[in-house]
Amino acid sequence: MKEDILDTEIRVISSEGNKPEKRKVWLWLVVGAAVVVAFALTIYFILSDRNGNNDTGSVFEQEEQHSQPHPEILQDWLCSLDSIQTIATATKDTLVNDIQMRVYVPLNSVPRLEIGYNVIDDSIKNILAFQAADVRADNLKIVGAFVLRGKPLSWGLSKRGYCAILGDSVYVGVADNSPLFERATEQRGYFFRQYPLVDNGRLVENEIKTKALRRGLCQMGHYTFVVETQTLESLHDFSQALEDMGVENAIYLVGGESMGWIRDADGNGMERGEWSGRKYKNVSFIVWSK
Repeated sequence: MKEDILDTEIRVISSEGNKPEKRKVWLWLVVGAAVVVAFALTIYFILSDRNGNNDTGSVFEQEEQHSQPHPEILQDWLCSLDSIQTIATATKDTLVNDIQMRVYVPLNSVPRLEIGYNVIDDSIKNILAFQAADVRADNLKIVGAFVLRGKPLSWGLSKRGYCAILGDSVYVGVADNSPLFERATEQRGYFFRQYPLVDNGRLVENEIKTKALRRGLCQMGHYTFVVETQTLESLHDFSQALEDMGVENAIYLVGGESMGWIRDADGNGMERGEWSGRKYKNVSFIVWSK
């Protein structure tokens, strides 16, 4: 009698000698089921990640916590200097992203650019002076556009950051072409180029990867000041620290062991950098004086 076979039923008809064929069918069924389960688990984990169930990190590899002062702390300190009548340099140490920084603010003084080491020798009336533009190693000429009391001494873009001094006002920014170069020539002003660090509150990347003592000419609100690292840092880390401090615009000043000078409120002078081996006739300084 012929047996009925349901649509959902698998019937294997064989003799005793065909048992391996039956085991092969069951093996394929097991493999197929395993593939389906693996696919389902993959979809589950993908959807879990999309729903925010991401790895939060190992308890043994916690992300490093940096010490970042709030920008208003520096802002409040700068505002407190408005009432000081002394002609001097105010100094503040601060820690940003584990980088020890020193802030120098010239008080009640007039800015300018100068060329030559007589700036340092004439430190009695100067309260703050740091090297400004770079000098080429091959021909010892000033790198980039430079204007001294209205007279252009050097031309060229080379670096997109700029500083212009017109009267008692200092302008720091980033641009390929700045009309302030022409204004400096017309108004017996000053102008020089350097690496940009911060532009409108955002750090600017530079290709230099080496580490050195870093200095920057910075602006926040109506304040212009110099920031110096106390440790060797990359330009990227320095720029990041300035951004985190709340600096709005900043360009580089010659770093490393370059020369500088400050005078505090008690009239005490302090040398910065290396003062030996004076040999560059085109060395330039940004200076604030009485």
